Amino acid sequence: MAASMKDVARLAGVSIKTVSNVVNDYPFVSAATRSRVQAALDTLDYRPNTSARGLRTGRTDLIALAIPALDEPYFAEMAGLIVEAAERRGWTVLIDQTGGDRAREKLATGGSHSHWIDGSITSPLALTGDDVADLVQQRPVVLLGERFTHATADRVAVDSVSAAREATSHLIELGRQRIAFIGAQAQGRTGAVRLAGYRSAILDAGRRPEQGLIVRVERFRRAEGAAAMARLLTAKRPPDAVFCANDLLAVGAIRTLLSSGLRVPQDVAVVGFDDIEEARFTTPSLTSISPDKQQIAEVSVELLCRRIREGADGPPVSVVAGHRLLVRESSVGVVDASGEAFTSDPPG
Repeated sequence: MAASMKDVARLAGVSIKTVSNVVNDYPFVSAATRSRVQAALDTLDYRPNTSARGLRTGRTDLIALAIPALDEPYFAEMAGLIVEAAERRGWTVLIDQTGGDRAREKLATGGSHSHWIDGSITSPLALTGDDVADLVQQRPVVLLGERFTHATADRVAVDSVSAAREATSHLIELGRQRIAFIGAQAQGRTGAVRLAGYRSAILDAGRRPEQGLIVRVERFRRAEGAAAMARLLTAKRPPDAVFCANDLLAVGAIRTLLSSGLRVPQDVAVVGFDDIEEARFTTPSLTSISPDKQQIAEVSVELLCRRIREGADGPPVSVVAGHRLLVRESSVGVVDASGEAFTSDPPG
């Protein structure tokens, strides 16, 4: 038989109300009492009756997480962090893969199963501003990413323009002359935002962006990065550096460079964006913009918590998460077996 709240109260030597306060994470419980009740909960392997709680509170303690692709490392890593942050607050996360399709994004964020969830966190690629406004009327919604700058929902994002400018400036400071960009996309997509940062850095350096050095992609995949790099290498004056809009594109680009007999970074330096785990283990290791994923997860869950549990209203909140450039071998070189450092000096 499953343990009841009454069983937990008896073992902990407290009232059923106190057990309820601990289970529901109410603040006015002393640390000693909370610890004693938690020990009893663990001993009895107590599991809350979510159906009964839903009838009392009007909540299910389920939230939705809608992301474009589960097989993309950035989204997989982010999903793991969000699940951990939600679990610490007593929530279960239902994860939907949308493929960047508008209908699926709407369904995952608050469609036909909206009565099952208390709110949602979504990383939209296709939702419109009107879609978001409609969804917010149904359930609390927190948006992730650069797609909306003036949304009617709470939003957490990295300043991708600033981060892309920093990545490109790093290559300029290394003396690279022909810096390409892989990852251009239609307006409103991630690639377009990061392209703006790349262009800004090039202009700040007194140069003019060359259209021939900018390659469009449909999706941020390794194969597209490899194909884009191959196109760039056919130019009369190939690039001596490339900034990729995400790490998967950069991994693909490095593969093409090495397969073509070129050295990274001696012949072509490469920088990515996202700092996925794979970036630390590529050969050479990948220089990358590292968004503060832990902050993104914690803040997005906390914003949703305020809307759901505290009934917070008021205007939408927009939070800019931190980022940093992690410099690795793909832009500055490595030390060989003899101890001689390969510098990041451009070829020639």
